[in-house]
Amino acid sequence: MTDAITVYSDYVCPFCYLGRESLDRYLADREEPLEIDWHPFDLRANKRRPDGSIDHAVDDGKNDEYFEQARRNVRRLQERYDVEMTLEIAMEVDSLPAQVVSARVQRTEPYETWLAFDEALLDALWQAGRDIGDEAVLVDIATEVGLDAAVVHDSLAAEESREALHEQFAEAREAGVTGVPTFVHDGHAARGAVPPEQLQRLVEGV
Repeated sequence: MTDAITVYSDYVCPFCYLGRESLDRYLADREEPLEIDWHPFDLRANKRRPDGSIDHAVDDGKNDEYFEQARRNVRRLQERYDVEMTLEIAMEVDSLPAQVVSARVQRTEPYETWLAFDEALLDALWQAGRDIGDEAVLVDIATEVGLDAAVVHDSLAAEESREALHEQFAEAREAGVTGVPTFVHDGHAARGAVPPEQLQRLVEGV
């Protein structure tokens, strides 16, 4: 059985994107395979309007100063990991549709297919600045990695897909996850876009 690292993340979190870059670097140097056991997390739950738009008037404690500090941290990590990003913050994008589809693909398709879709979602947002909350964009991304467009349409139309995703959100909260990315392996956790050597210590204990 292939070993796995659990990753709690939300596609609209820039630190999740940068954390995956760090994880990819660790995996590139690792001899044994290590799969990514993705668990979705909802950063916008309390700010999402019924139509999917984001209500920034909701007070969640994140003011202009918070976002400016976040941008500085993103730029610092971009330099550290030598990563180009079109966006530093994706405040207007709602990741819920992308997470609905990704969770469905994870449940129903081979791991390699899900991983390709997952990585394509991250690149579409942070490299190309595309709105991964838009169904047409999700169809483009899905077909680019060999999935049928019906996977996107069916996932978004099925209430059970959303219910299953919200159950995963609840499971993340019950597991004590309060921020993303959070990496978990063998009962130990690391939070944030930590460097590859810290992920190595988490997984290998060295």
